[in-house]
Amino acid sequence: MTEISTAPVASPPRQNPRPPAPARPGTEAPAAGPPRHRRDIEGLRAVAVLLVVAYHCGLPVHGGYVGVDVFFVISGFLITGLLLREARGTGTVSIPRFYARRALRLLPASTVVVVATVAAAALWLPPLRLSAILSDALHTAIYAMNYRLAAVGTDYLQADAEPSPLQHFWSLAVEEQFYLVWPLLIIVFIRRRGLGAVLSLLTVGSLALALWQTRENAGWAYFGAHTRAWELGIGALLALTALRLPRWCVPAGLVAVAASAVVYTAQTPFPGYAALLPVLGTAAVIAGGTGRSAGVLGHPGLQAVGRLSYSWYLWHWPVLLIAPHAIGRPLAVWENVLAALGALVLAALTYALVENPVRHLGALRNRPWRGIGVGLGISLLSAGLCVAITFAATQLGGTTTYRAAVLDPETLDPKSLSAQIAASVDAPAVPVNLTPTLRHAMKDKPRYYTEGCNGTFDDPEVKKPCAYGDLTSDTTVVLFGDSHAGHWFPALEAAALRERWKVVVVSKSACTAAESLIYLPQLKREFTECVRWREDAWRYIRSLRPAKVLMASTYPSSELLGVPGTQDEAWVSGWERSVRAVSTPGTEVYFMNDTPWQTGSVPDCLSEHLDDVGACARSRETAIAKPERRKLIIAAVRRAGATVIDPTPWFCTATTCPPVIGNLLVYRDQHHITTAYSRLLAPELGAWLR
Repeated sequence: MTEISTAPVASPPRQNPRPPAPARPGTEAPAAGPPRHRRDIEGLRAVAVLLVVAYHCGLPVHGGYVGVDVFFVISGFLITGLLLREARGTGTVSIPRFYARRALRLLPASTVVVVATVAAAALWLPPLRLSAILSDALHTAIYAMNYRLAAVGTDYLQADAEPSPLQHFWSLAVEEQFYLVWPLLIIVFIRRRGLGAVLSLLTVGSLALALWQTRENAGWAYFGAHTRAWELGIGALLALTALRLPRWCVPAGLVAVAASAVVYTAQTPFPGYAALLPVLGTAAVIAGGTGRSAGVLGHPGLQAVGRLSYSWYLWHWPVLLIAPHAIGRPLAVWENVLAALGALVLAALTYALVENPVRHLGALRNRPWRGIGVGLGISLLSAGLCVAITFAATQLGGTTTYRAAVLDPETLDPKSLSAQIAASVDAPAVPVNLTPTLRHAMKDKPRYYTEGCNGTFDDPEVKKPCAYGDLTSDTTVVLFGDSHAGHWFPALEAAALRERWKVVVVSKSACTAAESLIYLPQLKREFTECVRWREDAWRYIRSLRPAKVLMASTYPSSELLGVPGTQDEAWVSGWERSVRAVSTPGTEVYFMNDTPWQTGSVPDCLSEHLDDVGACARSRETAIAKPERRKLIIAAVRRAGATVIDPTPWFCTATTCPPVIGNLLVYRDQHHITTAYSRLLAPELGAWLR
């Protein structure tokens, strides 16, 4: 995600301060001295928040997320300057005073926004999302949101989940994790004259980690404090050295920031080398503006936005995310802009009534431990209110009394299955005996996921041995593909136990069985591990000399990279080559056409429409994506010798694909089927494989 955070505005200038000695451009000056308000930095904050808000509104600023990096540099500069002035004036840094200032600066406004967001989510978002949003709220209270997002973002089976209205708090978490360490280092090294060396080492080390991890694991690189610390470190080095650059560096730095915002996209690997441009551009603006007029950054409009940047940042994302649910439809770009301006009004009110009055309370600022106590109290109050709101909303949630017929795979034949699907199209409500329940649907994964048999994104090796069913059998059936092969595991395992087959799982999330190279958003780069894994999988499958291979993958929608012809030709060729690659004498290869897709998360939708299941159904025509490409692929795999299984009649009537069939929830999200429904189809799948 692409969010920002901010740092306290410098204290007002003292009356008639003694002016510092002038320094030549490119030289260093001591950092000690009275604080002064930097109008250029206030304007720079406005630029940063405008970039992020414009990006989230859908305006053509596809790299507007670099506003995060601008704020990290500003924060490192301002906070380090504040700490250095205290250390050089008193010989040390008061840790209680520092954290009291941080608490009074950040917590009052963030608490208002968090509690209001949870309340709005209870009113307008799908009820099923409340527990996850509550968890987000609690993570914001302990400044750990960044690592929660990193963990969720690397879980492929949660990749389609709606973004959290509180996910933008990750940047605040990064800052506070940095400031757990930085004041202590200043205390230790300020008198030993080694602070600059230590800071330089930390900054370079963090940058090296960012460059490496952006390549290896983009999710952890994006949200990690260890990979973002160098950006705050650049700002801290500016404060430590009081570096001054020529005045032309200000417009040059602004151009660098603007260029990154315009040129970068969501596909840009970040924060790798790409982060250097906005970070160094921001540093140039700060160093070039030292002791000089604010120029264009001093415009009254930018000054006003800069003052409200923290509160506006806090409000804009929840407003943009919740507004479509409140209105009942997606918003156009211009409507997003209006919503963001509404968030600016909320920011102004928060600044005037909460943020500014609290942080200037002398009774708290001058008594650090009291300020820290108030901060802890605010955090506990925020957590308590969020828990109470979620609990109340859950208790007031609707229920149904409709009880559906219980489906049993032992007694189900193709004719009765078709009848059950047809009857479920007109189901009056979500069944009270729904299996699995909506609340447990997201955790309803095939068991091999928890047994170490699913390759992670960055792991190119096939997991061996992952055998199930009748382990003594001489008949081996291989399940090969991505998570859309994996969701057939319960059906295949049940069929294998009946037929006395041994099942070997060869699966890797997001890695199609077809020979191909794709761009993976979670890694923000080419998915080279998939290519290596697939080649290893081919060799492993051939070595097993299986009786049957069941191949399945998500529908061929991704754009393949480096293909000489059309995408259709590349997908056809990729599937044909993969079928031939796993074929050995005596092996029967089966190609499972992909399952129908619903419009969005089925459990979320049903939690909003307990009495209208049809609102969450999808027409068969739209649920089958890219039908022409599918036909080409089916013809190709048949030429290569595979038998094609089309599961669409197991999910849809001639016109509709219902989300609930009988008492069974069909989908755990938008397109992965539940283990219960998969097991129901064991007789159908077994009949094909026999």
